[in-house]
Amino acid sequence: MNVRRTTARSAALRGGRGLLAAGALGVLLAGCGIRATEVPTDFGPAPSRVHCSLAEPEVSTQAVRGLPVQVFLLCGSSLVAVDRTVRVPDGAADARRVLVAQGLLDELSEVPSAAEREAGYTTRVRPGTTVSGPRPGDPEDTLRLSAAPGSLSSSALAQIVCTFTDSAAAESDGSVILGGPDAGRPRRYKCTDEVRSRPGEDEPPSSEATEG
Repeated sequence: MNVRRTTARSAALRGGRGLLAAGALGVLLAGCGIRATEVPTDFGPAPSRVHCSLAEPEVSTQAVRGLPVQVFLLCGSSLVAVDRTVRVPDGAADARRVLVAQGLLDELSEVPSAAEREAGYTTRVRPGTTVSGPRPGDPEDTLRLSAAPGSLSSSALAQIVCTFTDSAAAESDGSVILGGPDAGRPRRYKCTDEVRSRPGEDEPPSSEATEG
């Protein structure tokens, strides 16, 4: 009889300790502001720091009068068109074409504005890059850069080609004929969707430009 009472008392004590431990754990979790049955909240992915989105044009840009154009800047891993204005004096069509191309190069090589940098825009076109018209024997719409196209980075060449082909400097088929300062034959370049999406990986496709 004494053995049964002792066993029952021990079981009751063990059960009591278990309940006390469970209660203490619940109080501890409640005191920390944590509920044991609550699942973690999913706040979604962290916001991207590069959003490639600009607000309204800056006042200084709006105040400039000239030819409205678009230039392609790098943002993330893609090319994105940005509105610009270039000043082109009146003159012969051929001369104006070169002047437009130079104005576009100047915009490409300029450091992006503070708002553009904050939005993630950059450029790979070097300051001081110039352009001139054709040499004897070149196709008449050739544009010769101060640096050989083949010496430019893939991103810089993509910026120039896509900007030129989207402007008055382009051929009727949407291509552009580029050469360098040397005697090398100029080539006809095109801007494709692949180039705009991956300018650092896909160079603008090109073919040798024939005379005429």
